[in-house]
Amino acid sequence: MTSSMGLSGSSLAGHPPLEVRLLRDGMTESVHRVHAVVCDQRGRLLMRAGDAQHLSFIRSALKPFQAQTFVSSGALDAQGGAERAMAIACASHDGGKDKAREAFQILWRADIDASMLRCPVPAGKESPLEHNCSGKHAAFLASCRRMCWPLEGYLNKNHPLQQELFGRIAELLGLPKDELIIASDDCGAPTVQLPLSQMALLFAHLGAGTLPNLERLVRAMQAHPELVAGVGRFDTELMRRGLDMLISKGGAEGIQCLARVGEGLGLAIKVEDGASRAKRAVALHLLRQLDWLTPTALEELEQQFMIPMAGQRLEVIGELV
Repeated sequence: MTSSMGLSGSSLAGHPPLEVRLLRDGMTESVHRVHAVVCDQRGRLLMRAGDAQHLSFIRSALKPFQAQTFVSSGALDAQGGAERAMAIACASHDGGKDKAREAFQILWRADIDASMLRCPVPAGKESPLEHNCSGKHAAFLASCRRMCWPLEGYLNKNHPLQQELFGRIAELLGLPKDELIIASDDCGAPTVQLPLSQMALLFAHLGAGTLPNLERLVRAMQAHPELVAGVGRFDTELMRRGLDMLISKGGAEGIQCLARVGEGLGLAIKVEDGASRAKRAVALHLLRQLDWLTPTALEELEQQFMIPMAGQRLEVIGELV
């Protein structure tokens, strides 16, 4: 497998970052700098804006890859292979009762009590099942049960589950596992620090359709986008309009990753200051440039996500080259 090391060559020369401007009555109020890159499944950098090697933690955009062991271990099929279970395992959901119920069903089918979940109880909520990462954690525990790994300590980076996942991620990147830089995400699970080009490479693999476990997860996310985020939220609304050609998964601190399904292309975006409004604006701007969405779909999404409130508008300056 081709390594993504050395993809970018000279990082910034001739490739200025994108700018997102918040306009109030047509006048600039705030400016965000944004890096973006498109890679194919072979790790070739095809287009970029800004620094393709900009380092950041991939955060929740890693979830489809963290759900791999839920599929490969047989834990999913032991529960009936439900697509909804796969979708919630990949989700950063809104904490609604329907999402909490799907996460609970994973635990119930694996005979695991919800008290084993180690994601936090959100403020104003009653259960860790209402945490936006509960589906991922439930799938972690079900995988451990299936593989006869300890349920305790499943978030520790040295736990067999996490070591298995690090190995799978490293293989996709063409890297030794011990080169991955690991830190704890807000939910307590490990996340990985990567150059933006390697995030795009992961999503190129996700959309390529050549790896059966990832392909099953992609089909589940496309079939149930409402579980991946929630009605009115960016990932859900984008995939609803993507004609089964797009996978979208955001992460905190300005991370947004997308896959072009069936073509093995990945797009990764990082906002330097972490602003969510800027990553959504850039994603739509670049999807228009790449012609990955219909004009009607783009117009609908721009009305929803490019106009924060009356008198305000987001504007993106620059393009991929």
